[in-house]
Amino acid sequence: MAKNKYKEKNMGRPIENHETAAWANISQLKEVSQVTIPDIEQVENAKDYVDENQK
Repeated sequence: MAKNKYKEKNMGRPIENHETAAWANISQLKEVSQVTIPDIEQVENAKDYVDENQK
């Protein structure tokens, strides 16, 4: 048994936040490959973010 009980207790809790993931606002799903296609608003937001943060 490990000395660090905090680690054992919190191993099951996920670290990443899926609320803002790219697949959160799905508009379509491709039939064969099961790839998600985001809605047009999310695509525009992603493009604006990339254009704004270019070096």
